[in-house]
Amino acid sequence: MRLMTVVWTAAATAATAVAGGVATDPDGAWYRLLRKPDWQPPAIAFPVVWTALYADLAVSSAVALDSSDGEEAAVSTARQQELTAYRSALAANLVLNAAWSWLFWRARRPWVAAAECAVLTASSADLVRRTYKLNRGAGVALAPYAAWCGFATALSTAVARLNPGSAAD
Repeated sequence: MRLMTVVWTAAATAATAVAGGVATDPDGAWYRLLRKPDWQPPAIAFPVVWTALYADLAVSSAVALDSSDGEEAAVSTARQQELTAYRSALAANLVLNAAWSWLFWRARRPWVAAAECAVLTASSADLVRRTYKLNRGAGVALAPYAAWCGFATALSTAVARLNPGSAAD
């Protein structure tokens, strides 16, 4: 893994975390008044889990992007296209990741956030697939990210269902 690749993926995931964090307000009155499912994890779980998942995403993506280091010096055109597509998929995933916080916390649109989270989950599963194709170990390591996004979709949907009419008007 090259230093510049991990710096790029770490900076991109850190920017995503900051962008989402700026929008997040778990202490706000609107959120405190929402009904939540009994199976929602305690509040402390979210920053702990997301920090670990962002670190995993940065490292796994860097490993995948640099997985061709041991191959021939002249990387094939097909491989270059695959790496370019991977970078685009990663960037789209990070935008989707940060967007959820803005839709849920700032726009106060739980159903829209839940739908967006489903798209994030599909994007995350696709990113795991792409990562696995480039480097099996990195793909396996990234699988918890997609699983957590799936859990987040279920949780977002449950909150939306429990709070009809909770959107800001």
